[in-house]
Amino acid sequence: MAAQGSPSSKLIFAPASQKTNAQADQYTKSSLDAADLSPSPLTQFHNWFTSAQTAGVRQPETVTLSTAHLPSGRVSARMVYLKELDARGFVIYSNWATSRKAEDVRTNPYASLTFWWHELERQVRVEGPVERLTDEESQVYYDTRIRGSRIGAWASAQSSVLSGREELEKRVEEVERRFQGKDTIPVPDFWGGLRVLPEMIEFWQGRPSRLHDRFRYIKESGEGDAIAWKMERLSP
Repeated sequence: MAAQGSPSSKLIFAPASQKTNAQADQYTKSSLDAADLSPSPLTQFHNWFTSAQTAGVRQPETVTLSTAHLPSGRVSARMVYLKELDARGFVIYSNWATSRKAEDVRTNPYASLTFWWHELERQVRVEGPVERLTDEESQVYYDTRIRGSRIGAWASAQSSVLSGREELEKRVEEVERRFQGKDTIPVPDFWGGLRVLPEMIEFWQGRPSRLHDRFRYIKESGEGDAIAWKMERLSP
């Protein structure tokens, strides 16, 4: 019998890309120095995002949204899509009535975002308070969605328990009848955009031996285009 704590007793131990090599992959594609970075982290993010698109990163808008509930402090995370970036921050869309993230931000209006672009060996972390977009702002994006997704936003009480798939499909049918023959569907008042207002943005470039290049921007003062940022290199 394998000793408790030995590698053979673990379901997963030091996984690697090659079964014969239990050592982690080395990141060698690039490096990062302060001189490479824009004074504005939003401009820098846009530069990196554009590079990810050009490099063929699959769905570079995919991001982990993490929230925490108070007073328990329990953290939850999920994959979502970044849909907008503006001078104020990063925007994602979701249900804000019944979802776990909705419950979290009602008690603790802060969130973090983590982007991981494997093909470039890069990640970006964002932290800050959140704010809901207005219905008018959310309608602009909502109108770009395919009809099925617009119907689905009305039909799904996100994260609530279903008795079966049939219950969800029945709700979809009911919403379809409600908006039958209508090209314009209003955005639900419980659904829309959430903007993360960055107070911290970190840019991470993988390097060999886990000696990664990390730079953190900290918001010091101001709002919008007038924000003053402090940039500092972090130890890996």
